[in-house]
Amino acid sequence: MPAWAKAVSSGVVRPLPTVFGDEIKLRVAHQMVTVDGRRMHGIGINGTVPGPLIRLREGQRARIHVENALDEQTSVHWHGLLLPFQMDGVPGVSFPGIPARSSFTYDFPVIQAGTYWYHSHSGLQEQEGHYGPIVIDPAGSDPVRSDREHVVVLSDRSPLHPHAIFMRLKKQSGYFNRQQQTLAGLLAGEDQPLKDRLMWGGMRMDPTDVADVTGSTYTYLVNGHGPRDNWTALFRPGERVRLRIVNASAMTTFNVRVPGLRLSVVASDGMNVRPVEVDEFQIGVAETYDVIVTPTDERAYTLVGESVDRSGMARMTLAPHEGMAAAVPPLRKRPVASMKDMGMGGHDMGEAGTMQGMDHAAMGHAMPATPAPMDHASMGHTMPASPAPSTPAPVAGGHDMAGMKMRDFGNAPGVRRGPGVQTISPMPVDRTGDPGQGLEDVGHRVLTYRDLMAVEPNPDVRAPVRELEIHLTGNMERYMWSFDGEKLSEVKAPIPFLAGERVRVTLVNDTMMGHPIHLHGHFFELVTGHGAFSPRKHTVIVQPGGKVSWDVTAVEGDWAFHCHMLYHMHAGMMQVVQVRSPQGAPA
Repeated sequence: MPAWAKAVSSGVVRPLPTVFGDEIKLRVAHQMVTVDGRRMHGIGINGTVPGPLIRLREGQRARIHVENALDEQTSVHWHGLLLPFQMDGVPGVSFPGIPARSSFTYDFPVIQAGTYWYHSHSGLQEQEGHYGPIVIDPAGSDPVRSDREHVVVLSDRSPLHPHAIFMRLKKQSGYFNRQQQTLAGLLAGEDQPLKDRLMWGGMRMDPTDVADVTGSTYTYLVNGHGPRDNWTALFRPGERVRLRIVNASAMTTFNVRVPGLRLSVVASDGMNVRPVEVDEFQIGVAETYDVIVTPTDERAYTLVGESVDRSGMARMTLAPHEGMAAAVPPLRKRPVASMKDMGMGGHDMGEAGTMQGMDHAAMGHAMPATPAPMDHASMGHTMPASPAPSTPAPVAGGHDMAGMKMRDFGNAPGVRRGPGVQTISPMPVDRTGDPGQGLEDVGHRVLTYRDLMAVEPNPDVRAPVRELEIHLTGNMERYMWSFDGEKLSEVKAPIPFLAGERVRVTLVNDTMMGHPIHLHGHFFELVTGHGAFSPRKHTVIVQPGGKVSWDVTAVEGDWAFHCHMLYHMHAGMMQVVQVRSPQGAPA
């Protein structure tokens, strides 16, 4: 029986430990942690996982002394905070790191307010517990009115060492996927027609491959507590309760809801937005959302953080009294990737294997009578020596799926050819109006990025002076991840920007998995049709087969730019944005 379905304890009513003031001390050290009664090794900060809540105030100067008690290098990155790049905390990019058994002092002005978090940028320490929340109170009165608040840190935890997880993914990318389709299910037409599944098989892809690491090894946590621990937050009926929700997981996209309560979204990535009433929202790794709930009844409610592949959930209780618990909803049916997730522009496959609603002649696509085989050599696949079936000749440079080439570098001329690029989306579309993978037909309102609008006009509303397109690339079978077909170790030069220039960046997802992309040291404005009131974010999910555009004003320094799924970044889905003044190096 999964942990979320078992009998729970009477609940843990224990707020996160908090540190505050102008001088803060953090100690990073090994420790044992207990999750749902199971002890395992971890890395804690000041003796806790997650680390303590750091409470700051806009306008102060923060001096944070970090002692590294580990026997390896560590670091702390202040995710979403705008500060001098030397204080950003990325070893090899903005500073040398904090060597074993030594200390480092971060010193920076606090120039913003909102909900943020901090985490290691060294190795895979983040997965072991090296993370914690940050709340920055505004210098004046808070425009978001609430009677009480709770910080909710979502994360994932495995008894396996993170390097053991990564090794398994490299050897078999679907190692943790226990929800693959069965032959009986395929023959019965469950999830997908058999013809569609055969096409997926022909590309050596699995439409159930929605998450790399799943509930088969992960326990999903709220403030360091598993579902059976039942972390509990108290309220009085009628209060406006602010929940500051942080996704501090290593690999998990969560779908968050509180059955029986509407959620008023009032902030995204620390920035206030015009309130949006929803029933559920998807939160990618490293995103934060502030929501207001107003429970009026003298009863308990369950907050559910369901993993995107629905293999498990984090849960907590909102209750008027300690010891209460509400019903925990069952896991919903796991999503299956669609043609839209393959970059097919949202078109379905017809009975004859053709794309519905598309004028293929006008697009220049020749529709063969049967799907053409893949060019496995170009994809780095070794095929058995069995005779090939009698089919039309393959299109050079990639396989053909019902007339649409799925590895056509003509659609991505800036992408480096190689085995690390398994597919290129032939018709990627803007998916900022989508609720998120698996949430299209849940029967209630789900937040989309297009719902978000800034409260105040953006500080820079100049038109971009240039555009930059970056492709999110990968080979799931080999567990290779990159930008534009180049993993970090292969990149010859950083991405160059000029300080103060306004750039439109379009991210195109050529993979079948959503990626939360984070640019350090900046907020960017999503291009979603709201003009001067576009939402400002530091992290954005680029849905499978989709694209996202944002405008950014470059800030001088060297800044990490990466997918925030830890093992994707570790595999190479990271680059450096180098911003220089026209005169030369940064001060």
